[in-house]
Amino acid sequence: MNKPVRQPRRALHGVILLDKPLGLSSNDALQKVKRLFRAEKAGHTGTLDPLATGLLPLCFGAATKFSQVSLDADKRYTATVKLGQTTTTGDAEGEVLNTREVNAENVNATRIAQACQQFTGEIDQVPPMYSALKHQGRALYEYAREGVEIERAARRVIIHGIDILDWQGDVLTLDVRCTKGTYIRTLAQDIGEWLGCGAHLIGLCRTGTGGVTLDRAVTLEALQALSEVERDAWLLPPDVLLSDWPDVLLSEADAGRFLTGMRRRVSMADAPQVRVYGPLPGPGSLPERRVLLGSAHVKAGELIPTRLLSPAEIEGVLLQSLPKVVAEPAVQI
Repeated sequence: MNKPVRQPRRALHGVILLDKPLGLSSNDALQKVKRLFRAEKAGHTGTLDPLATGLLPLCFGAATKFSQVSLDADKRYTATVKLGQTTTTGDAEGEVLNTREVNAENVNATRIAQACQQFTGEIDQVPPMYSALKHQGRALYEYAREGVEIERAARRVIIHGIDILDWQGDVLTLDVRCTKGTYIRTLAQDIGEWLGCGAHLIGLCRTGTGGVTLDRAVTLEALQALSEVERDAWLLPPDVLLSDWPDVLLSEADAGRFLTGMRRRVSMADAPQVRVYGPLPGPGSLPERRVLLGSAHVKAGELIPTRLLSPAEIEGVLLQSLPKVVAEPAVQI
């Protein structure tokens, strides 16, 4: 019996903004997309639970150097909350613990707005037992499934804003903007307790992370239906994850030195994170006639490298951009 021919892997460099489907773990989604692209190296930028959908940036090659950027970035979610019931897990997967009445006295437009305001700003959250946080080398959800409760310290998070998108009877839909590490299940439970009726999360969609949004994402089903050439057109450059950072364009000489790890003098204010580019040879000064060199921070007029692309990665990024710009030889380093 003939074995199927294994397709060779490719050295791809870029980001796919995936609209993760319901029921898949982040790693399952990553592996499926990695196989579709035949990518040598890939990683995701933070876990979405199987019951959550929405934006999951997937990094290939050089872009994996910036995956932590997306992991640390602020997030945005559409959360659907069921009022009147609490569950063992804080979401629809758990068993119902308690059912309470949802009436106009404890749940009305004024009270819901007050609840959202109550949990806006800096708040302390106790992580749920059904989470992937580790205790003595084991995930908390493993203890929870055994009926063991582990004491958890509260964590400080920031809720930048909560807007009410819809409210129909005992179902409340919220737009939540928050810092990394925020548990939306815990937020739903806390809002329910403040309202006096209890609540749990029945739907969650991530709509934004850092400077990228769900409206630029592609579904797994759509990727599977495309040819390889069509699929590659969805691959965004690595710096899409850094799009909300200030940028610096170095001269050819300074670009070469920067890539060896040397600090360069720049005329700009201190900045904790900037994206750094070198020029592409040739006429004109269009913004696209530049190539990403890496990331840095600026302190006292010095540009200090943080993460650098290798010459091979720079060459790979340039080759992938060939259909989009008139590419010329990369800056010599």
